[in-house]
Amino acid sequence: MSRIGKHPVEIPSGVVVTLNDGVLVGKGKNGEFEFKVHKSVNSEIVDGKIVFKPCDDSKESRAMWGTCRAIVSKAVQGLSTLFVKKVNLVGVGYKASVKGNDLVMQLGYSHDIVVPIPADVKIACESPTVIAVSGADRQRVGEVIRKIQKFRTPEPYKGKGIIMAGQFVYRKEGKKK
Repeated sequence: MSRIGKHPVEIPSGVVVTLNDGVLVGKGKNGEFEFKVHKSVNSEIVDGKIVFKPCDDSKESRAMWGTCRAIVSKAVQGLSTLFVKKVNLVGVGYKASVKGNDLVMQLGYSHDIVVPIPADVKIACESPTVIAVSGADRQRVGEVIRKIQKFRTPEPYKGKGIIMAGQFVYRKEGKKK
């Protein structure tokens, strides 16, 4: 069983976190977050650290103890440093570019695909086939990447598609004569 909840969350310099009625509010250079701590978990701020403790010894309390700690840890980390994930476009003629507030992709269709860039996420094209998505909220960055990836999901036979850096695409063997 994990004991991740035992470790307090350190608040980095430049980040301000306050606790009001079970709601943690944080502000930093990359934005702000608000998190309502679960009713079965107690939280307090002690010496520049956020400490979580379960209210009782029930299974729900112990599960939510680690979950709350992990969510707040990543939220606080995102306020000081941005989360960056890269996406590769693998395929002949696949390209992407940023025009204004839109991501324009050519993915082998008869038309260009235009995706509006959300306000809380930054998208940059490092090369025509590499897209870098960054933001303060790790979950939001993943959601934007998945939305982009839905236009051409990774394909197991030729290995083409929109593939996250580090993602393994299981390759299958084609038909045999």
